[in-house]
Amino acid sequence: EHKCHCEEQSDEAIQVLRLPRSLRSLAMTATLEIVNMAHIHEGNLIGTGKRLGIVVSRYNEVITKALLEGALNHLRRSGVSESNIEVAWVPGAFEIPLALGEFAHQKKFDALIVLGCVIRGETSNYEHIAQTTTEHIARIMLEERIPIGFGLLTVESYDQAIARSGGKVGNKGREAAEAALEMTNLISELKQENDRTATEQIFSEARQGWSKNKF
Repeated sequence: EHKCHCEEQSDEAIQVLRLPRSLRSLAMTATLEIVNMAHIHEGNLIGTGKRLGIVVSRYNEVITKALLEGALNHLRRSGVSESNIEVAWVPGAFEIPLALGEFAHQKKFDALIVLGCVIRGETSNYEHIAQTTTEHIARIMLEERIPIGFGLLTVESYDQAIARSGGKVGNKGREAAEAALEMTNLISELKQENDRTATEQIFSEARQGWSKNKF
């Protein structure tokens, strides 16, 4: 007869309870660690051999130039070759999705980065631009299945923009570049794992077929 999984865990628990009191806690911890062990996937930040496309809004250019410099510095330090980076400037945040979509459609980049700055004004234009642009960026990422580092600032004031483009809050361009590299390496790892699993399945089915034919 085959024991179900719950019966096996019950047997393990009984064995633990038979141990001296001084060893029970250690044994229970070890058992739980084994049962709860998970296969963790995490992308690294190595950029060697990666190709990146960056779309930058010219609106609020002082801010976006600082974001771009932060992104480029991080990519260089991470091993991305200068020749593997392409930058496209667009008039404003609203135009970002069109250029971004073209980059994605070319299928030559491992990841993309968007950089821009939308500052709240006296009208509702801020909300419309920020929401519409963000939704289109997300749609491109999902439909084209390409990682996109998000460095579009949506802030209340110019001072907040300065703080996030190399000021006291950091540089969101650098953070977007870091996220792009991490995600492209994670996706690559997940694809390799999927290919490996598929290959193992094929070999397993082939072995089973060979075994049946042999006997």
